[in-house]
Amino acid sequence: MVLDLLLIALAIALDPLPVTGFVLVLSADRGIWKGLAFILTWLASFVAIIAAVLLMTGGEPPAPKSVPSTAALAGKLAVGLGLVLYAEHRRRNIGKRQKSSGFMSRIEHISPWTAAGLALLLQPWGMIAAGASTVVDANLDHAASYAALMGYVLLASSSILAMELYATFSPRSARIRLGKLRAWMERHQDQALVSLFLFLGLWLVGKSIYQLTA
Repeated sequence: MVLDLLLIALAIALDPLPVTGFVLVLSADRGIWKGLAFILTWLASFVAIIAAVLLMTGGEPPAPKSVPSTAALAGKLAVGLGLVLYAEHRRRNIGKRQKSSGFMSRIEHISPWTAAGLALLLQPWGMIAAGASTVVDANLDHAASYAALMGYVLLASSSILAMELYATFSPRSARIRLGKLRAWMERHQDQALVSLFLFLGLWLVGKSIYQLTA
C-alpha cells in the first residue's frame, strides 16, 4: 500500500494542470488568500475521500480473495486502464488543440470562493480514485497506516504548498519564477500528462493483474 500511495501522490504533485492553475491563482490580485482557499479545499477533499473509504472498511483491510478485496483490485485495474487509454488519447492529440487564453485571463479576477471551486475542478480525479482504491488496504490498528495516509496527502499537495509558502515569504521573486514555471508547463503540459498517466496506469494495471491472479 505504501509504495502505491507514494507513486500516486508523486503523480498528483507533478500533474501540470493543478500546478498551472494554482500559479494563475497566486498571480491574481490578493493571490495569497485565494491560494489559501484553493489549498484548504484541495486538502479537505482529500481528507473527505480518505475518511469515506475508511468508514466503509471500518479501518481494517478486507481479507485477501474476499469480495471487497477483489472489488477494490478490480476498481484499481479499471482506473489503471482508464489512465493508459487517456494517456494514449492525449498522445494522439498532441499539437492538435489550440490553447485558449480566455479562461486563463479570467482566473486573474476570480474570488476566493471561485478559487476554492477551481481546486475541485483541477484535481486529477482519476489518480485520486486510484488512491482511494489503495486506501482500502489501510489498517488503522497500526500507526504506520496513519503515517502513510498523512504522507500521501502531504506529498500529493507538496507542489501547491511549496508555491504558497514561496509566494508568501518571497513574493517578488516568486512572481517571476512561478511565471516562468507556468510558461514552461504550458509548453510541455501534454508530454508531462502522457508520461505521468501512462506510467501510473501501467503500474496499477500490472500490480492489479498480479494480485488478482496470484
